Amino acid sequence: MSVLPFEGFFREVGRFGRILWRVLAWTPRPPYDFRELGRQMVRVGVDSLPVVMLTAMFTGMVMALQTFNVLARFGAERYVGSLVSLSMVRELAAVLSGLVLAGRAGSAMGAELGTMRVTEQIDALEVMATDPVHYLVVPRVWATTIMMPLLVLLADGMGIWGGYLVAVVLMGANPVSHMDNTFRFMEVSDLTSGLIKAAAFGLLIAAIGCQQGLYTRGGAEGVGRATTRSVVLASIAILISDFFLTKLLF
Repeated sequence: MSVLPFEGFFREVGRFGRILWRVLAWTPRPPYDFRELGRQMVRVGVDSLPVVMLTAMFTGMVMALQTFNVLARFGAERYVGSLVSLSMVRELAAVLSGLVLAGRAGSAMGAELGTMRVTEQIDALEVMATDPVHYLVVPRVWATTIMMPLLVLLADGMGIWGGYLVAVVLMGANPVSHMDNTFRFMEVSDLTSGLIKAAAFGLLIAAIGCQQGLYTRGGAEGVGRATTRSVVLASIAILISDFFLTKLLF
């Protein structure tokens, strides 16, 4: 049996670990480019806000629509709010926002750094004694890690509001009972665990996207491959890490 697939897998894992280690090593070392950090936070967070909010709202609406009639069979439709809120806060908001961000921001990082690699702009940075990881990767990784929990926090609220609209306005649930049950069974650990997941997903998205961009080869075709691999690998990493984080946090 050929070992080439396994060789490629371990090579990617090694590159990811190397990029992550260099990010952690360069982070405390000056100079600190706060302007670039702020610019990346806007690109990752503010520019992604509409699609993340839309995704979260309709996810909450679909959940309420699907579960209301099922719970009504057991006379438990008043717990729709609890189901929607706990699902969004603990799991869905972080995972879906991460997948959306992988498609939007992760692919952009892979394409941008890949283009810089094939046009020799990264080589020029190295010639000028500027470390590409310090200059290009560190701001992107920390901007995504910082903004991801904030996006998920807003997505939590939007998903809960979407569930309220469907349950109360469309299905005729009691609004007071719905809101009371929405937060009755929620604990602080439910919220913090979702935000911890979000930060971890943000780190993975940015590190994988930048890794694929930095190691791009093959001209314009290579940039396309790097962009695709950034999305695919980040999405897989989110789903796999979500299982282990859930096992660890709960």
